[in-house]
Amino acid sequence: MAAQAHAIDYDPERNYDEDTLAQQREIEKEIAESQPLISSLFTFDDIVEEYTREDEVYRHKIENLKTRYANLRKTRGDGNCFFRAFGFGYLETLLSNPTDYQRFLEICEKSKDELIALGFPQFTLEDFYDTFIDIVKQVKNPGQLEKLLETFNDQGLSDYFVVYLRLLVSGFLQKNEDDYIPFIDGERTVKQFCSQEVEPMGKESDHIHAVALTKALRVPICVEYMDREGQTCNSFMFDPTESPEESSPKPALTLLYRPGHYDILYPL
Repeated sequence: MAAQAHAIDYDPERNYDEDTLAQQREIEKEIAESQPLISSLFTFDDIVEEYTREDEVYRHKIENLKTRYANLRKTRGDGNCFFRAFGFGYLETLLSNPTDYQRFLEICEKSKDELIALGFPQFTLEDFYDTFIDIVKQVKNPGQLEKLLETFNDQGLSDYFVVYLRLLVSGFLQKNEDDYIPFIDGERTVKQFCSQEVEPMGKESDHIHAVALTKALRVPICVEYMDREGQTCNSFMFDPTESPEESSPKPALTLLYRPGHYDILYPL
């Protein structure tokens, strides 16, 4: 009878491979959504097992990072981690830096008109820009870290912020097309690259995204690259200035990169 029941349940028209993949995607989605968009602070001892599960080489690199960094915040691995980590990490630094906050706010307030001048539709920009500026203005009053963390863990607000950062990168690349077209593969225009690889949510970020974002907002960042080569991470400074005389050797924030993912680092 059991065999007969299975025969009745089986549908020859149904694609069971697709069902399995759909179920797997749903499980991955549930796991992702159980993680905060921006975590609380962790020590390296808290996360060493997670980071070294894939490769023992990572353990040595964690030990090296501990000599230079005190804490880490994890970001959700949803394809938006670079922009979200940058956004939260930088605004967190502005809570105690009113001078740089004012400079950053002025750049942000001018950005909407600049994007419209490049051809971005005003109707599309308005809501993203308004939410973005509202979040930036949250850091005007010192001591609002918990409020900022709450905002970045609100999916709607946080995603609007990320969308606007993506648009800023797209605008910068298109405005400086001649400089960046040599780095775009697939015989695409810069505009095509932006519409396919920069503007859509969930698209992972590459070197060109980081270069454009730091230059568009004039914010120097450091990225510690944790790969499987050597015993220490490779550091790279994304400096928005062009001349050595103007160089900003101290990064505004530091991110930790593992293949396909960014988290936020906090120096000792």
